[in-house]
Amino acid sequence: MSEPSEALGWRSVGDLVGHHPDARVALIGAPLNERSLTPGRCDLGPKALRGVLPRLSTYDVETGLELDIKVHDAGDVALKAVSPFDAFEPVRDAVAAQAHRDLTILVGGNNAITRPGVHALGLAKGLSSVGVLTLDAHFDLRDTDQGLTNGNPIQALLDDGLDGHRISQVGLAPFANTRRAHEKAEGSGISVRTARECRQRGLANVVVEELERLSSLCEVIYVDFDIDVIDRSQWPASPGARPGGVSVHDFFDAARAIGACSKVRAVDLTEYDPSLEVGDLGSLTAGRWFCEILAGVAAR
Repeated sequence: MSEPSEALGWRSVGDLVGHHPDARVALIGAPLNERSLTPGRCDLGPKALRGVLPRLSTYDVETGLELDIKVHDAGDVALKAVSPFDAFEPVRDAVAAQAHRDLTILVGGNNAITRPGVHALGLAKGLSSVGVLTLDAHFDLRDTDQGLTNGNPIQALLDDGLDGHRISQVGLAPFANTRRAHEKAEGSGISVRTARECRQRGLANVVVEELERLSSLCEVIYVDFDIDVIDRSQWPASPGARPGGVSVHDFFDAARAIGACSKVRAVDLTEYDPSLEVGDLGSLTAGRWFCEILAGVAAR
């Protein structure tokens, strides 16, 4: 991939991704699609993300940054027709295998991949060492008595023993959640930051505050980017995205701030459904998110 683009004088982000065993960053695909509350094709997300990277330059004209961070592509976890329950160990082990790096980027797939990703960071010292930050329009606190879905990874983590005080949920949307979920979150000690607060105070500012809070409580942090947190007019490629979400510009700024936090050791991108694409908007947005994460890592 790298030779053709560089020969044309275009160095792409795709040129940074490949077999690089000593890289600071790893990329893993987790195309989990089973038990999604809204039918779709989130399993196509990892392929779409990789496919768009050659279209993105390594140069940031706004800051003068030239990305030069190699990314080890660890491939996709085999998850075709696999339930969230059965996907737990394969996803956890895939992320844990990259835990020696500065950052692991897990690309889904639906939001059920978040729980095993968090457990991967907690393998060494337990869940009490891990903090969780979500950028999400939804609480994901549905009950687990009917099994694991993309609608209950945070509830499942609470059930697993993760202290709610070590969870921050940012970007929660009005008329997209229930009173019961809100009360459950606050009763569990979860820090709740709404989409309106993020618009008024700046999403990146809110995210930095929550990263500082979690850093005081935890040794490592896992960040879930449920991409339906973005306003639907700017992000139609998730069935759960709603009008009035955060702006895509703020989403990118927050991604860079998160990438720059040294305690953030794994992030995921979930609920991206390429079958809902409009003019490559979804893949290009996901690709820019990937660039912003790398730009943040470069600042560590």
